[in-house]
Parts: sequence; C-alpha cells; structure tokens
Amino acid sequence: DAERERLLAGSTRLAEINDALTDLEARKDECNEEIGRLSGTVGRLSAALDAAGGDLAEDVATIDGADEARRAAEQGAREALTALLADDPPTAAADCRDLEARMAETLHRRIESLGKTLETVGQRLGRHMGDMLNRWQELRSDMDSGVESRGDFRALHERVAADDLPSFQARFKEELNTNTINELAAFNNWLSEQRGTIDDRIAIINEGLHAVPYNPGRFIQLEKQPSPNPDIAAFRSDLRSLTDDALSADGGQYSEQRFVEVKRIIERFRGREGFAELDKAWTRRVTDVRNWFVFSASERVEATGEEWEHYSDSDGKSGGQKEKLAYTILAASLAYQFGLEWGAQRAKDFRFAVIDEAFGRGSDESTRYALTLFARLGLQLLIVTPLQKVHVIEPFVRAIGFVDNVTGTASRVHTMTIEEYVQVREDRAKATVT
Repeated sequence: DAERERLLAGSTRLAEINDALTDLEARKDECNEEIGRLSGTVGRLSAALDAAGGDLAEDVATIDGADEARRAAEQGAREALTALLADDPPTAAADCRDLEARMAETLHRRIESLGKTLETVGQRLGRHMGDMLNRWQELRSDMDSGVESRGDFRALHERVAADDLPSFQARFKEELNTNTINELAAFNNWLSEQRGTIDDRIAIINEGLHAVPYNPGRFIQLEKQPSPNPDIAAFRSDLRSLTDDALSADGGQYSEQRFVEVKRIIERFRGREGFAELDKAWTRRVTDVRNWFVFSASERVEATGEEWEHYSDSDGKSGGQKEKLAYTILAASLAYQFGLEWGAQRAKDFRFAVIDEAFGRGSDESTRYALTLFARLGLQLLIVTPLQKVHVIEPFVRAIGFVDNVTGTASRVHTMTIEEYVQVREDRAKATVT
C-alpha cells in the first residue's frame, strides 16, 4: 500500500486513472440504483398491461355478445355520455367501472326526482282533463282523463284551434232550432198522442162498463186526474217552454238559456255520472204517460148520472165490493193493454185467458158480473173452479172437462158440452129422487 501510494504520488497518469476509477465506482452505484428503479417500473407496467389485456378481452367479449339493437342503443348513449363527461372523461377501463357506479347513483336520483315531478304534473293534468270531460260529457265516448289520452286532447285542441268557430256557432244555432228543438217538439207531440190514446181507451172501456150493471140501477166508470208528482209536472212544463214558438231576445229561437235547459233534459235522459240509476228511474217516470194520471173508479146512478160512490182504492170496502172492483180493474186492464173492443164477436187477435179458481170463494153475484165483463171483451175462457160454482159459469162456457176420482187412486177427465153436462146432472137428480 505504501509503494502504491508512492507510485501514485510520483506519476500523474496513475493519479488520473485512480480518480477515474473512483468516479466509475460512484456511477456504477448510481446505475445499479436506476436499474432497480426501472425494473420496478417495468414490473408494475407489465402487471398493468396484463390487467388491461384482461379488461380488453372482457370488453371485446361484451361487445361481440351484444346484438345490433343493443349496439345501436349503446352508440347513442355513448354520444350523450361523451357530452356529459366532457370535463372529466375516463381514461381507463377501471375508471369506467367506477364512473358507472357514480353515474348510476346520479341518474337514479334524477329519475326519482323526475318521477315525482311527472306524478304531480300528471295528477294536475288529469284534473284538468276530467274537468273538461265533465263539462262536455259527449267527449267521454272517445276520450278519458288518463294521462295516456293527452295526445287525443292535443289533437282536439289543434282541431278546435283550426276550425272556423263563428261558422260553427251559426250552424249550431241552426241545428238547435231545426233539429234538437223540433225533435223535442215531436217527442212532446208523441207524448200528447199517447195521452189521447189513454183518453180513447178509457172512453171505450167506460162504454163497456156502462153496458154491464155494477149494482142494480148503477154503473161504474173509470176516471183520471192529473198526477200530483212534482217531477212529472216540472217535466211537462219544461217541454212546453222549450217547444213553444216564443221568440227569444235575440230575435230567434236560440238562446243560451234555452240551450242550457235542452242540455239539462238530454243529460238526464242519457244518465249523468253518479246519478245514472236515479236518472233512469226519472226518465221512466216522466215519459210513461200512464204515470201522468191518477186513476179511480166512480159508481154512478144510471138514471141521473150522479156519483153514488167514488173508489180510489178498496180500503174500507166489503168483501163483495172488493171482488167486483177487482174484476172491474182486471177487465179494464185487459181491454187497455191489448186495445180490445167491447162486444166484439170476431177478432183477429188471440183472446185466451185462464182463470184458476178465481171464483172459488166469491159470491155468485160477483162471479156473474166478472164473467159478463169478460164476455163483453170477447175473451176465450178456461175456468178452473170447484163443482159448486159450475151452475154460475154455465151460461158463459160451451164445454166442461169434469174431473173426478171414484176409487181414490186415479183421476178421470170427462169432456162434454155444457148441454150434455146439464142433461147428465138432470138425469142423476131424477134417479136420486126415484
């Protein structure tokens, strides 16, 4: 070492070489440190490259597995997302996955907010649409108040906005005057004709009742008085006011008030929402002309025509009076319902009536009265009655089906004319006397 130090000190070249060796040792250490650092970087990059390769393979598989429709939808979404993320776009697949979670949460909150807004707007829109349908009921046949029908309302708005409303208003007035009011007038005339039909039929019925004594020296006739029902009175008054020839203030039949009244009646005929059953019952009540009157029976003296007794019901009457009154109502009902003529001998209509033990407990007088009325109607009668009433019905029937049960085990039916029955009864009476 001493010799080395001496040589180095005695030689400038050796001293330079020694300094160079010292520098190289220092650079060697630096290079080793750089190699270690770069090796770590290469390792990390290699791992990242492997991960990126796996992500790429997964993304390629996802893309290859999607159909054309999904690819087209994702392409459209990509453009929207690119614009949305312009300030901070993702640069790696891992960033996309993290971004997906954050975007899903953000969009979910926006969807919830928009859903609540849409629900509120939809409810408000539905109320407005419902108000419109309540005001114009005729639109309900084609539209409803659901949000899904908003397109129909838009189309209606466009159609109304494009229509020439002044000309339609004039046409509406014409239609109201020439059609609606005229049709109501025709309907009113038809109701009047039905009222006249009632008068005619009651006159015919009274003609027949007059021909059959109700009591000795007295006859009975049907009478009618206007019904006190307020609905019927109001309806008839409204029809008269809507169909008269009085001119309104604007010089024509049309007026807003008249339109409102016509609309009110037609809406009740149609059935208003929430009142359909009540309006249906009201329509039956006011348009059935028979309900316009209260019917009763008046017993009058044949010689003077003065009223002997008035029957609005059968309360307080004896059994015989109730029977005769019931037979009178039955005969009158048949005559009215089928338009039968009293005293007709030949008729094209079928007039067959079955009476099952109707006279079993009644008096002979009431039975004769009822059968006389039915005969005046020209009815063909099949009467089921006990044997003790046969002598009463004999003048009114042509044949008898006599039923007996001699042995108590089997019934027999003997069919014979009334003359044969009378002869058999007389022969048995003579045999019994002998």
